[in-house]
Amino acid sequence: MTAAVNAHAHSDRKVSVIFWVLLAVMATSGWSLWAGKGNANMGVLLFVISGWLVSLCLHEFAHARTAMFGGDITVGAKGYLTLNPLKYTHPLYSIILPVVFIFLGGIALPGGAVFIERGRIGARWKHSLVSASGPMVNAVFALGLLIALALAPTDMTRGEFNFWGAVGYLAMLEVMATLLNLVPMPGLDGYGIVEPYLAPATRRSLANIAPYGMMIVFLLLFNSTVNSWFYNLIARIMEPFGYAPYLAYHGYDLFHFFHFSLGGFGTG
Repeated sequence: MTAAVNAHAHSDRKVSVIFWVLLAVMATSGWSLWAGKGNANMGVLLFVISGWLVSLCLHEFAHARTAMFGGDITVGAKGYLTLNPLKYTHPLYSIILPVVFIFLGGIALPGGAVFIERGRIGARWKHSLVSASGPMVNAVFALGLLIALALAPTDMTRGEFNFWGAVGYLAMLEVMATLLNLVPMPGLDGYGIVEPYLAPATRRSLANIAPYGMMIVFLLLFNSTVNSWFYNLIARIMEPFGYAPYLAYHGYDLFHFFHFSLGGFGTG
């Protein structure tokens, strides 16, 4: 009986094949860019999209793992600890739409979600930690990429330049995802951090906004003033890391080779 339980618990935590495939695509496309093999636009596209999906899996895994620490032991049975992106709610809203938003204008709106049984989690700080853990992953991911960019050589081959451009653009998306996730809008992680400390009546009234929170933020970014301020903030965050903003713009240009964009990085 114990052996069967242990085997089941192990399967709940086994890393999915899909996640390994995403890592392989990221590594292969990165190598092809560095070596100057194949089409640079397609290489950047594959590197950025696969890297973005890897970070999405890690973001949601962090939510689930922290929830388990807080007391919700159901996350394992739901497949949230397998790093399988298909387990994080509906594939359309969790994966396809966020990727489409990146195609449309380089907007890294949060995607994916794990259904946490909040009733199993006691202390308010644990609820806040569950919400904060996802953006923390994006922040660490972004910092790692930015440090790599700061150490990138100034004398590069064309292939290396394209590779670092892809890294720069992915770093920009991760910085953006961190900032957007921390917006205290119902439905986003930033609101989840402060929600446990709000009055019950306030939480009930704001709950009606939660299904539309992500779309409200997306529409706000259509405003030219908000758009310009937001992307300038991202550029300022990246500026201390060598040529990171310049490399990110190069990666942005290679990714959006079809020249269709709703505005954003490098357009202000």
